[in-house]
Amino acid sequence: MSSLPATRITEDVLASARLVWDYLLLGHKTIPGDIIIALGTNDLRVAEFAAKLYQQGHGKILVCTGAIAHQGDLLATPWDRTEAEMYAGVAEQNGVPRDRILLETKATNTAENIRLSRRLIAEHELRPDNVVLCCKPFMQRRTWATMVVEWPEMPASLASPVMTLEEYFTDVLTPEKIINIMLGDLQRVWIYGRRGWSAPQLLPENVKAAYTRLKSLGFDRHLLQEDE
Repeated sequence: MSSLPATRITEDVLASARLVWDYLLLGHKTIPGDIIIALGTNDLRVAEFAAKLYQQGHGKILVCTGAIAHQGDLLATPWDRTEAEMYAGVAEQNGVPRDRILLETKATNTAENIRLSRRLIAEHELRPDNVVLCCKPFMQRRTWATMVVEWPEMPASLASPVMTLEEYFTDVLTPEKIINIMLGDLQRVWIYGRRGWSAPQLLPENVKAAYTRLKSLGFDRHLLQEDE
């Protein structure tokens, strides 16, 4: 994948991006569950946080889900192993026993993360009363809306590392990259809702305005080519 063109990250850009970030967060209080499901992505801090949840007693089993996904786009990872395997390695390094980790290595999107994890849990004859969905912060709303469609009868709560937008940025997950990804994720909230792949969500006018502003500034690398 070619590198992103340099974009000037001004305070106006960050202000708009914070509106999107805050909307995509849901701020659930994590309720301990029988199983923690860690949704794969290009950020291994999610795996570290899932391990912390396990150590704190928020789950008895950790499911790591994710294939080698998104090759050639902004979410592509530099790893030659699946997201699930990378997550499991990080979880083990952070104290989760290997025999308490289940791997789901086929999922390439959020719906499959949930659907295939559900199938894996059933195959192991586990019958959780509730689950914890562990994801990166700005995937909370999409994860929750997808859970409503894919596994509506399962009581669940969301968990993510607690941080601000600026704290989320790293040398690899740069502001340019993350704002592009977030804008695409925001767009998918309403497009996937229309398609029935996730539960429809109310979109505040200030968030839609922030989306339009950022798109006009060139943060469109992760957008779907579809009428909005």
